[in-house]
Amino acid sequence: MATRHLYLARHGVADAFGELTDIGRRQAGLLGERLAGVPVDAVWHSPLPRAVASAHELARHLPNVPVTEAAELVDHVPYVPSAAETPPSWAGFFDGYDDTEAASGQRLAEALVARFAKAPDTTTEGTRPDTHEVLVTHAYPIAWLMRHALDAPPSRWLGLNSANTALTVIEYRTGLPPAIVMFNDMSHLPADLRWTGFPESVRP
Repeated sequence: MATRHLYLARHGVADAFGELTDIGRRQAGLLGERLAGVPVDAVWHSPLPRAVASAHELARHLPNVPVTEAAELVDHVPYVPSAAETPPSWAGFFDGYDDTEAASGQRLAEALVARFAKAPDTTTEGTRPDTHEVLVTHAYPIAWLMRHALDAPPSRWLGLNSANTALTVIEYRTGLPPAIVMFNDMSHLPADLRWTGFPESVRP
């Protein structure tokens, strides 16, 4: 049975202008070293600079693997919850999102799922039975793909967060529900590079 392996990673640490920092480059390089033992077919990345730089940094450890932009991976709010669906800690976060912005984000989320969250197409000549693809993106798209894999309510993406260059792996097979292999794994990072983007006090 053909399997599509998706290796999802949030970009490395970025500065206030959205550019990858030296720490972010170190993180991306370590993720690349970890993925060097995987038969990666492609690296896809968000159009945003922090994801572009992260993808190229990790790809230095994946010789001859194509690195390509995918618009669906851009940072976006995939679903704006109703007031009843919004946890108290998120109160006010979605103020200012009008119907047009919400609809645009939902269309992007649907396109993301349609393109990547499916079993490989084995009807194309020359296609291998299994595919291995790295997606360098942002916390929200990863949360949305996780929510989709779990078949959870749309608002459930709110409770899923990813650290910088943490690894999430989801497998897709024809006729079966998605299989979540790991989520937010940081074992390739030393302790001082983990949990970036989270409160300093939270470093388990």
